[in-house]
Amino acid sequence: RQEARVFQPRHLISVGDGARVEVIERYLGIDESLYCTNTVLEIRLGNGAELDHQRIQLESSAAFHIAGLYLQQTAGSRYRGVNLGLGARWARTDIRTTLLENGAVCDLQGLYLAGDGQLIDYHLDVDHRAPGCTSVERFKGLVFGKGKAVFDGRVFVAKDAQKTDARMTNRNLLLSRGAEVNTKPQLEILADDVKCSHGTTVGQLDPDALFYLRARGIPLTQARRMLSMGFAGEILDQITDLRLRETLAELVGARLELAPAD
Repeated sequence: RQEARVFQPRHLISVGDGARVEVIERYLGIDESLYCTNTVLEIRLGNGAELDHQRIQLESSAAFHIAGLYLQQTAGSRYRGVNLGLGARWARTDIRTTLLENGAVCDLQGLYLAGDGQLIDYHLDVDHRAPGCTSVERFKGLVFGKGKAVFDGRVFVAKDAQKTDARMTNRNLLLSRGAEVNTKPQLEILADDVKCSHGTTVGQLDPDALFYLRARGIPLTQARRMLSMGFAGEILDQITDLRLRETLAELVGARLELAPAD
């Protein structure tokens, strides 16, 4: 009998003034091995620094994944983060971003896929402390079987953070009646000269689009996959490595083909 284990990595990424870095962070599990990953990543961006960060969670179907990402940005820095949550029985990711100085830009995007026995949980906290900063949060979810997903996003704009531009969206597709999504985007604004928006949607595949595809001889399973991949593709296309992007697209597509239809 395999012994359950706990892994607790902690990393610090510090990008100096004007530097540009790309990081691909992957968590992989084998078969149905039971373990817990409890990880912390701290990121500090210097003035004018740029970081392209792609984070892929592909833990085993029996694993637990707990992650904390803490990001601090100074003047003119740019952060682009792509988060894919595809594996684990239970996964929670906390992303806390602080825009400390003028002109910082933070772009957070994510895709999560939850099927039977899975709970995928994302919590975002974006703190605008300085004027003239921009943040974009765009997360999408595909939930099927009796899978569950949670999206809890908060954008805070301090009193002195004038000229802030902040946008948050969360869109979800429920592919079966037993699927469940809890979503709560929030704005807390203390400044008065800002452009801020937030929105969320939870829906099903368009029956007219399904009918259109099936009327042209495409089987139901394949039609569902095509529409679902069109929904997910906007995020998958943000993976910069072509081979990795293709591998992830194949993995997502294969899981969607096995998703029960009801």
